[in-house]
Amino acid sequence: MREVNELIDIGDPAWPFLLQELSGTDVPVEVLPGDAETGRASLLQLQVSARSNLGGIVLNCGGLLVDSGWLRIFGSPSGAHVEGLPGLAEINAMPATFDPAWSAGAGLVIAHDVLGGVFTLNGSSPNEAGRPGEPGEILYFAPDALGWGALGAGHSAWLSWILSGGLHEFYGGLRWDGWRNEVSVLNGRQGLSFYPPLWSAEAREDLLATSRRPVPMAVLLGLSRDSCLQRDGADPGFLGAA
Repeated sequence: MREVNELIDIGDPAWPFLLQELSGTDVPVEVLPGDAETGRASLLQLQVSARSNLGGIVLNCGGLLVDSGWLRIFGSPSGAHVEGLPGLAEINAMPATFDPAWSAGAGLVIAHDVLGGVFTLNGSSPNEAGRPGEPGEILYFAPDALGWGALGAGHSAWLSWILSGGLHEFYGGLRWDGWRNEVSVLNGRQGLSFYPPLWSAEAREDLLATSRRPVPMAVLLGLSRDSCLQRDGADPGFLGAA
């Protein structure tokens, strides 16, 4: 086990370079203020260094709100607020104090989108967990398909793809006129519930004919899990403790 100072006191931290990348992107990104103590504790529990983008985000900010909050990348937010964006530690149900026996299991949840989609950093044994992809690869749980898909990239490449505008094409068929205004008024613990649901034939044929309403993200993730179980009995596993 590495001590927290070994994870932080390094010669080439990722955060300055990530700030440069953030300043050069045309994608709207809000960097939320972070809590240094929570960031240090999360880094220690994860055993990742500040040399990685994951470590840099967790240590230095409260998270990233991308595209007016359409995508929420988790960090270490300052202060506990009922409507604020939860932190990576909360989302992954990390122990309150360092526990060497704790692990992220099938994968570490690193981001949610407003639709109830989940981005996860694959664990060390995806086959045993019943998930696709390689260890350390980013997976996406798609609420319109009710399943996991491997994105073919690690965390740093995934983040660069987002900042280069990759979300525009990725969500092309799932955005509607006025989506930005609708999303921007949600708080950090809300998502949008669709009726008929996104995975239904009706929504696939005509997204604009669906109705939408804000719901707690925990409710949205629970609906996805229930739908998976009812459709084919397959449990998608941990989607985040939102």
